[in-house]
Amino acid sequence: MKLVTWNCNGALRKKFNVLSSLKADIYIIQECEDPKQSKDVLYKEWANSYLWIGDNKNKGIGIFTSNKISIEQLNWSNQFKDHSVKHFLPCLLNKKIQLLAVWTHQNNSPTFGYIGQFWKYLQTNKAHFKNIIIAGDFNSNAIWDKWDRWWNHSDCSKELSELGIISAYHKLMDEKPGNESQPTFFLQRNTNKPYHIDYFYLSDTFLTSNSYLTIGKKSKWIEISDHLPLILEL
Repeated sequence: MKLVTWNCNGALRKKFNVLSSLKADIYIIQECEDPKQSKDVLYKEWANSYLWIGDNKNKGIGIFTSNKISIEQLNWSNQFKDHSVKHFLPCLLNKKIQLLAVWTHQNNSPTFGYIGQFWKYLQTNKAHFKNIIIAGDFNSNAIWDKWDRWWNHSDCSKELSELGIISAYHKLMDEKPGNESQPTFFLQRNTNKPYHIDYFYLSDTFLTSNSYLTIGKKSKWIEISDHLPLILEL
């Protein structure tokens, strides 16, 4: 199985042909438009098996699968106490593998923005985190940890590890969080401002000696997005 996660930086209807060159079985795409509400016929045809959520029709998060993979949305809670968090899209693949698509937001929270949103979602849905692949744009890295918060990037990674869920990049590349040699994002497409903020986390049983992860080449992708795709083969 081959999966790709990528923040397309909008207008996926103009970029899906480039994305398709990766020949993946599953695409987890952030900042894409809703195919159902799109007027682009070719984009609608390409997205013949998908799930999508978003605040408006032009910018949300989508999961697109090949016809040989069934996809079913799961009814997990987006509520933490009296607050709604976003964006998280859980689904079931082929009726046996859980996939959680992630695109964290600041969400008007002065304290629990981005990784704080994921921390809240994790607390609410932790019981579901089994036989799972988590993928997307977390807008977070261990370099931004704050010592007086218990929902830091490192804290969330630790909670996941206690559930047997690990970062594919750090495991397969043998690198430490916060010391990534390969960026996934360039702020304002400035190559002098590289960051690693996109991830695959997954139950460690999915990783074998044949698992393989690559990051798209900057020269190919920087013209159409500020993010590079992560490609994971299981």
